[in-house]
This record gives sequence, structure tokens and C-alpha cells, in this order.
Amino acid sequence: MTVPDIAITVAAKDAASRTFAVTVPPERVRQAEDDATSHLARQARLPGFRKGKVPRDVVRRRFADAIRQTALEDLVRETWQKAKDQESLQPIGDPQVRNLSFEEGAPLTFELLVDVKPELALERLGGFRLGRHVHRVTDEMVEAQLLAVREQKAPWVPATERAKPGDLVEATIENLADASPEAPEPVRFVLGQGRGLPDLEAQLMALDAGGTWEGNIRFPDDHPDAARRGQSRRVRVTLHEVKRQEIPELTDDFAREAGSFETVGDLRQAVRHDLEESAHRESDAEVRSQLVEQLAAANNVSVPPSLRDRAVLAYAKAYGVPEAQLQQFVNEMAPVVEASVRRDLILDAVAERAKLACTEQELDARIGEMAARRSETPAAVYGALEKAGRLRELERSITEEKVFAHLLALSEVEDAPAAH
Repeated sequence: MTVPDIAITVAAKDAASRTFAVTVPPERVRQAEDDATSHLARQARLPGFRKGKVPRDVVRRRFADAIRQTALEDLVRETWQKAKDQESLQPIGDPQVRNLSFEEGAPLTFELLVDVKPELALERLGGFRLGRHVHRVTDEMVEAQLLAVREQKAPWVPATERAKPGDLVEATIENLADASPEAPEPVRFVLGQGRGLPDLEAQLMALDAGGTWEGNIRFPDDHPDAARRGQSRRVRVTLHEVKRQEIPELTDDFAREAGSFETVGDLRQAVRHDLEESAHRESDAEVRSQLVEQLAAANNVSVPPSLRDRAVLAYAKAYGVPEAQLQQFVNEMAPVVEASVRRDLILDAVAERAKLACTEQELDARIGEMAARRSETPAAVYGALEKAGRLRELERSITEEKVFAHLLALSEVEDAPAAH
């Protein structure tokens, strides 16, 4: 006897989602339950029976809930595979199961809601006018970067004066608000970097090393812990030591310590080169941004709300945004995420249309270049990237390079006067 098949129909669709209405006939449900029973019968261990020899009716009675749950999961999984094949879907995540009805002897019914990759009809890919602004590297920028290098190498030395912003302080804080005082908490941080409460930092800068202050400190209204916002706490603060960075002189000896440079001139030249490379990368990024914006406008590319919302919530989860701050995060990030999603949709569509996806040979060649720069073997670099989960990121980067090279060849890029 032929068992009726699962009925799958498209109940709703838009550019980025599909909703499937699913009906599984009772006969098909019973077959799934029989299969689950057979599997459990082969695995079950019950007193008085050898493994695999438990009668099926005993298995059904003993594992009724597990059998129904296994049958349901198997049917949902089978339905999802059939839906993907039936509609030639390109899903961007697992489906949601909604409106599930699973009654004994009745058809199993539910809905599958899935986000899919939108199909873009890009009718115009070229003929755009783009402006490249190369940011000129000045002597002042070079000197500022050299100072930053010196600060990175600067040792912390004890200071005899009172602390000021930028100094490293070591102190202990004793909470006097609780009935049972806890042991003083040691703290160590740099003033002026937002690590300490404003009231606490002000009191530390008013103390001499070894001094103690007792009083109330207030938590600001925008404190990360909502329960503490605007609250005050009585504390005893003891400042133990103040340290200050001693900026080294810019000499040939310092240049040799900072890297493989013989003189300050060599170091200064290397810093200028790095800044110029950074300026060129920034200019390239601006040109690419212009190109994406003009492509989106010319082809009326819009981001489906379901796709944007999914991406925003993924960012919120990755950043660990608390539930109380979720709506504010969504409101602030939605425009930024929407632009990022639009960019990815356009690049993916062009890569697919022009067959520009990164090939295995191109990936191997790029890894070989990285290995040569690091004086490592390609196998070692490949293994490190794979372990860090960055292989797909590298593939994506190569694909984007090819896509932008293809698109920029179809448009005109004009050099604008150097920007400061």
C-alpha cells in the first residue's frame, strides 16, 4: 500500500523569505513512528531483555514520548529538505517551525518560515563617474605617529607628583556601605581612559601617594549596570602608587630597538610609507563605497526588512547586548547594518553573474604569499587560518577584490585634489 506523501505549499513569499504550509498525512506520521520504534528497539536496554530483543509493543509503551518526538523531528527534517529541493532555495539560515499541530490520529500540520538570499536584477553595472581623493601625508602626521611609537615603548616609572590624566594608579577601594565590610579591592588603571568612575578618578588625583580618602562616590546616569545608575556608595580609597610613562628620546638607538632600522631617518621613512599605504587604502575604500552607492541607486536595490532585522539581531547577539538595551541598539545599528547587507547582496550578485568567486587555486596562491611574508610553510598558514575560522573570510576578501576590479573597469575614476 502506497503511503500518501507530505504536502508542501508556498503560503507566503517576499524577496527575502518563504513560508511553507505543511500537511503530513496520518499514515505518513505512523510510518515515521514505526521507524522510530524500530530504531529504539535495536538500541533499547531493559531489565529482562537482551539488547535488540525488546518487543516492539513494550518499546512503544515505555518510550511513547521519545518515539513521537523522534518522528516529529524526522518529519520536519524531511519536509525541509523537500522544500529546498522543490523551490531551489538558497536559505541563509535554518527555518523556524510555527503553528505546529501534532494530535494523535490526525494529520501533522505546521509552517516553515525561512529567510532566503534575494535575487537581484542588476541591469546597470558600469558607466559611473567616481572621484578618488588621495589623502596627503604631512610631516606633522609622521611626527605624531613617531610620538605614538615612542609612547608604546615608554616604560612606566614612579612619579613623585600627584596623579593626572594619563598616569597609571594603583589603589585599593573598600566598600563601607555594606553591614559586613568586604576586603579592600585592589585596582590598577590609567586615569582618563574611562576605566574608573569620574568621582573616583577626581579623588585619586587629589591624593598624595599613600594617602586615604573616605566619602561617597556616585555612579553616572549612563553606567553600564542599570541598577547602579545615579546611585551613591560610601567607600574608603587608598592610593598606593602613581606611575608615569617616560617617553624615550628619538635617537638611532631607539630606532634600532623599535625594529630593523639603523637610523632615525630609516624609521621616519618607514612610518611615512606606512601612512601613505594607509591613505591609499582609505582612498580605495572611498571609491568602492561610491561605486556601491551608485550601483544600488541605479538598480533600485533595496534590503528586505526581514534580512536587515536578522543581521541586526545577529550583531546584537555577537556583542552580547543586554535585553534592556536591545531596542536602542537596533535603532542605532539598523541603518549601518542595512548598508552593509546591501553591499554584500550587490557583490554576491555580481560575483555569481560574472563567475568571479574565489577559486581553490587563487586561495592557495594567496596563502603561499602570506606564508612567504611570514617565513612559514603554506600548510602552517592554512592550518592557522582554518583553526581560527578565517578561511572563508580570506575567500570572501579575494572574491571582493575580483568583483571590484571587474566593476571599476566598467566605470571612470577621476583623481581629485589631495585631501588634508
